[in-house]
Amino acid sequence: MTSTLDRSPAAPPRDDRTASDTRRRASAWRARLGDALWLLPPLLLGLLVNAANLGGSPQRIDDEGTYAAQAWSIGNLGELTHYTYWYDHPPLGWIQIAAWAGLTDAWDRYDVAVIAAREAMLVASAVAAVLLWFLVRRIGFARLTASLSVALFLLSPLAVQFHRQVYLDNIATAWLLAALLLALSRRAQLAGYIGAASAFGVAVLTKETYLLALPLVAWFMWRGADRTTRRYTVSVAAAVLGLIGLTYVALAAVKGEVMPAAGRVSLWDGLAFQLASREGSGSLFDPDSLMSRTVGLWWQLDAVLIVTALAAAVAGLFVRRLRPWAIALLALTAFMFRGGYLPVPYVIMLLPFAAIVVAGMGQVAVEALRGHGVLRRLGGVAVASGLVVAVIAAGPLWAAQLRGFLLADLDRPLRDAESWMTQNAPADSRMLVDDAMWVDLVRAGFERENVVWYYKADTDSDVQELAPDGWRDYDYVITTDSMRTFPTEFPTVRQAIENSAVVASFGDGAQKVEVRLVDTDQAALAQAADDGLYAARSVAGQQVLKNPDVGVPAEEQDLLTSGVVDGRILLTLGQLSASGRIDVADITQLEGDPSGVHRQLIVSSYAGQDARADAAGADALLSFYESLTGPLRPVSVERGDAGVVITFSPDEPVDLLPRPAE
Repeated sequence: MTSTLDRSPAAPPRDDRTASDTRRRASAWRARLGDALWLLPPLLLGLLVNAANLGGSPQRIDDEGTYAAQAWSIGNLGELTHYTYWYDHPPLGWIQIAAWAGLTDAWDRYDVAVIAAREAMLVASAVAAVLLWFLVRRIGFARLTASLSVALFLLSPLAVQFHRQVYLDNIATAWLLAALLLALSRRAQLAGYIGAASAFGVAVLTKETYLLALPLVAWFMWRGADRTTRRYTVSVAAAVLGLIGLTYVALAAVKGEVMPAAGRVSLWDGLAFQLASREGSGSLFDPDSLMSRTVGLWWQLDAVLIVTALAAAVAGLFVRRLRPWAIALLALTAFMFRGGYLPVPYVIMLLPFAAIVVAGMGQVAVEALRGHGVLRRLGGVAVASGLVVAVIAAGPLWAAQLRGFLLADLDRPLRDAESWMTQNAPADSRMLVDDAMWVDLVRAGFERENVVWYYKADTDSDVQELAPDGWRDYDYVITTDSMRTFPTEFPTVRQAIENSAVVASFGDGAQKVEVRLVDTDQAALAQAADDGLYAARSVAGQQVLKNPDVGVPAEEQDLLTSGVVDGRILLTLGQLSASGRIDVADITQLEGDPSGVHRQLIVSSYAGQDARADAAGADALLSFYESLTGPLRPVSVERGDAGVVITFSPDEPVDLLPRPAE
């Protein structure tokens, strides 16, 4: 007879198990729905603010153009970069941009290549925001706290500025947050740690500065690992991370570019530049230093978040669940002052840590106010009061800054300059440009070798071989704030700017973009001096081209907008067109005139009549020009085989044409 002690517990009835599974699944779905209801509002609002006017503000800059051009080169040129790849950054970052643009046809959907790359930044920020929400929840904070962290991460003006711009840091941030989330895995730790190591490796190969977060990732792995398998799981994760890092070395090895050698780039030189030989950013207390300008930009965008985050990090040192994040934020901040180079987008890596500690301290303050004990409540009051003051101070600042992002069109000067070049510059023109314009001008039809990123004019031997005479081998310089700020570092660019005249100008202040015509023989500049004559001729020439009653051959149209056609020709063409259509056969220079200005006009027809030799149309032209007096009177008017030839003296009055408004 079997004892009741030997009997196995009876399994629950099948119907009970089914009901239990159904309730468990329903509960899981309710939890997911609750997560979505808390996550989606700040996420969608943040993405809407970041996406609105994406191409208008801020004005695109040189660094953005470089990453966009490198990504564009992968799919359109079959090359890793648009110039020689020299291991300044691992290429994985712009490979990801190229993948997004290629899969979504982003290059074809935007006229401006940088804006296509900014779309990839928007996607990276969205992924990072979702990961941040779940990371805050895994740390142990409430849904509201997680949503507040997402709002800070996406809506701070400091975040909007840098999340919109094409920086590899935006992509690396998403991978870093994925690594941290996986490093906090409690179940299936081996798979989680392998995933964390893989994600962190991708983050570092996207932007190498993210290696600074390794201690935090390693700490979470070591502290959270099951003691019985800790050495094994952490060792496997370390091996995976090492293998991923070695792929960068393998790339250099395959190309034979690991160690330096004459006439080639190398991984060693790239690492040496980034880690040792790169010029430092100077002191925060030197107003002219790069450090001061960089931190000043951050401060101008959102001083409230900077102060609040640092204060919350100090307070977070006394809160166990926030302590690692507070230490990380303070350590990364302290690293800025080591005396080396400070990248402008460095702040992007700090943003998720700032969002965590600020939102986290908000919940800690509320919990303290609800708790017992005088000291605990006083601490909660202090923290809560500080956060309330921060919110009140941030309101007007955020409203003004975000309004600018949503409404300002700061990029228009660059677009106008690109349009001017495509409409007026000869197709074979050689030009020095900000890299933000490189792809657009190449796609517009200019030869790739003729559109030269100004940084390469003095640093790339292949580019220098194409311009043996230095600045004299360039026809145009399109200057931006980046080029005007650092011209002494690039002698070819500086000399080209000094030996050029403005023919078109767009925008003002830091957003100003100038199209400058390089005066290779130094003669025309002597005449133009600083009186704006080039620009005046260029503006008048553009007006003539817009006149439907003036016909100008295509090969002569560039002259009219380049500022090298005598103002008397431009004025008299406008006067003649009031009485009938006039067709230009040619505009030429005078033999022996060193100025380079075109002072001879040949008219083939006027008012519907042929103006060539012995043609009736010539009489009206002869009569008109012979009747002119004063500064507009030509030195000669005569019939020719091609039409009436009108010649003006080299003594062009400098005050005939109105100067463009500054």
